[in-house]
Amino acid sequence: MLRFFADVPDRHRRVPGTPAVARPARDKAAAWRAFTVLGTCLTLLAAVLVTFGAGNASAHGAVSDPPSRHYGCYNRWPNGPSQQMATEDPMCYQAWQADPAAMYNWNGLFREGVAGNHQGAIPDGQLCSGGLTFNGRYAAMDKPGAWVGPNRPSRFTLNLNDTSSHGADYIRVYATKQGFDPKTQALKWSDLELVGQTGRIPTGTRTPVEVNAPGRTGHHVLYTVWQASHLDQSYYACSDVNFTDGGTTTTPTSTTTTTTTTGNPSAGCSASFQVISQWSGGFQVEGRVTAGATAISGWAVSWAFSNGERINSSWNAALTTSGSSVTARNAAHNGAVGAGASTTFGFVASGTAAPPTLTCTAS
Repeated sequence: MLRFFADVPDRHRRVPGTPAVARPARDKAAAWRAFTVLGTCLTLLAAVLVTFGAGNASAHGAVSDPPSRHYGCYNRWPNGPSQQMATEDPMCYQAWQADPAAMYNWNGLFREGVAGNHQGAIPDGQLCSGGLTFNGRYAAMDKPGAWVGPNRPSRFTLNLNDTSSHGADYIRVYATKQGFDPKTQALKWSDLELVGQTGRIPTGTRTPVEVNAPGRTGHHVLYTVWQASHLDQSYYACSDVNFTDGGTTTTPTSTTTTTTTTGNPSAGCSASFQVISQWSGGFQVEGRVTAGATAISGWAVSWAFSNGERINSSWNAALTTSGSSVTARNAAHNGAVGAGASTTFGFVASGTAAPPTLTCTAS
């Protein structure tokens, strides 16, 4: 007969013919201690999963270049705080000390239900944390200091990493005004100027935004507002950069032409272009559409480039191109224009700006 443990001594195994012996109390206590430790470990593991996993189910994306503060602190220091970090990157060190979940959830700095009212939802001094979203998880991002950032010229391409392909209703990039000091000042809305913007963007993994921020040198903060298109979900990011060239500006130029619709001659519109800035190899234009004597419900502006110009990005209008011909049609929010009132759209293009002849058609 096969006997299990026949050769293994066991001081608690009962020998035939002897009375049963109770296990010592200390062995029971040890078992309970082990059980308690296991339970504690499982509880801590659950807490970690809740802390670091919250928000990831529906939050996926961040500015990757130049990196947002929380993404940069994770990307540069994926192993967490160290003495080297404290010496070389003290602002990331204080962020890791404040809440490591901000870095592990680098793709989750967002708010829901803002409905486009970003300034109403995000108070001054809390822009970099998205208004202390997720119970203040990202609060350390609001702290002024010597944040690390890459060097950039005044005109460059910002990249947003849309890891879950949410797409965008729009992306807006702001830069701090010259004279703002990120080392000592908390960021306010009044410190910012719009330096880049897109219209609706289909889903994709990397979303470029053309940025043009002339007249700036030294350490500045870029503030990106990304309105995702899959839900009313607004993502916010502060990225630090060191502008190296100061940028260039030019005297604005414009051209205007007016047409009226054949169906309702009084419901016409006029259009004008103003070159906001230009640089070697590119320029930024603001287009203005003005309604005639009667309110209009929609508009389209057409023109033809003459020097091989190419549209890189646009906002507040849907642009289509065919060869050198371009047509800008109103977006959903700015098609209705009151009599004598105006609305604007814009674009960034490569090439050399040359005033085109514009045709504005109202509906």
